[in-house]
Amino acid sequence: MKPKPNQSFLKLWNLSFGFFGVQIAYALQSANISRIFATLGADPHSLSYFWILPPLMGILVQPIIGTLSDRTWCRFGRRIPYLFVGASVAVAVMCLLPNAGSFGMAVSAAMVFGLVSLMFLDTSINMAMQPFKMLVGDMVNEQQKSLAYSIQSFLCNAGSIVGYLFPYFFTAIGIANEAQKGVIPDSVIYSFYIGAAILILCVIYTTLKVKEWNPQEYAEYNEAKPEEDEGKANWIELLRNAPSMFWKVGAVQFFCWTAFMFMWTYTNGTIADTIWNTTDTASKGYQAAGNWVGVMFCWQAIGSVLWAMALPRFKNEKAAYALSLVIGAVGFALVPFVHDKNLLAMPFMLIGCAWAAMLAMPFAFVTNALEGYGHKGAYLGLFNGTICIPQIIAAACGGTLLSMVGSVQSNMMLVAAASLVLGALCVARIKK
Repeated sequence: MKPKPNQSFLKLWNLSFGFFGVQIAYALQSANISRIFATLGADPHSLSYFWILPPLMGILVQPIIGTLSDRTWCRFGRRIPYLFVGASVAVAVMCLLPNAGSFGMAVSAAMVFGLVSLMFLDTSINMAMQPFKMLVGDMVNEQQKSLAYSIQSFLCNAGSIVGYLFPYFFTAIGIANEAQKGVIPDSVIYSFYIGAAILILCVIYTTLKVKEWNPQEYAEYNEAKPEEDEGKANWIELLRNAPSMFWKVGAVQFFCWTAFMFMWTYTNGTIADTIWNTTDTASKGYQAAGNWVGVMFCWQAIGSVLWAMALPRFKNEKAAYALSLVIGAVGFALVPFVHDKNLLAMPFMLIGCAWAAMLAMPFAFVTNALEGYGHKGAYLGLFNGTICIPQIIAAACGGTLLSMVGSVQSNMMLVAAASLVLGALCVARIKK
């Protein structure tokens, strides 16, 4: 087996550039789903249930895409066909979802329409996202994987910044940020339209610039032969034979993604209450808070970009991983006690440090542990379960936990902080 060659920075960049567009779509979803369904009429105690769909579709779709793409060899590549199809579907759904309240339907019908649209959006985003991780596993050597995933982390956060700021930007240039009760404001609708256009352009760029290895070239650089990868993968058997690193990193992932699920679900209500002193979803203050959520998530992304550049400088990857999660926990703990909207930037930048580590380090640990294993795509798809399952559990328990902490949404930020601390403690179990 020949060692995989080093690749230029430009090639590593092109390998992941489409992630920028995919992340814009993901950022628009994560910053606005609670706002959309709350505007449609959802109760805060049931709000987390709408968040079950995104990770549920991820855990169903990504292992399937990983397994199918392991066995796909065509003129357009191995992973890229799934990327292009997923992005195309996401574009169509992004034009429908924010209009859930605009078709004159009753509240219940509008919520069902929104849920169905969200299901298709999550399916397509997951279908478009997974190939980027697998492309790095296929074509990048062990020495460059940390750099490759750091580039993905940078593009991910850059796309997040753009997606998060869209509603605030459109409001600033005069597009309406208020609408009649039960209708999503135009500032949010236009954000999804522009995000869809950028997504498809970025994916087209990647498909034109990246040439995947053919089966013979793949066999030269990977210990597992193509025909072994193409064989039918038994997921239970794969999990039984997974390296211990798979499970140890998965334990860390559980607490990390639980924390961020609570952030996505309850930040809008938290900021509306602590900064604008309102819980009325039809009020001007609540919609202004919705825009400010995007700005704060943008600061989180900026913090993540800056921290992502610092992470490769740490000699001890485990220490860097644990430290990042503790810093993020401090950020979450500060959020409920900050009552100035501008000062909120600091806690969210600290949260971004945890996000940077979560994006780059788990996949670097796991893909290195998978060297010499077949079915890499299937394994990475299954590893996505360590992202999705915690979110499903957190979303299912969110309403109950909210009641336990006094039905005050800002208290869920403290729950998120505790979860990240537990994740940092689990890092100690990782052994390279």
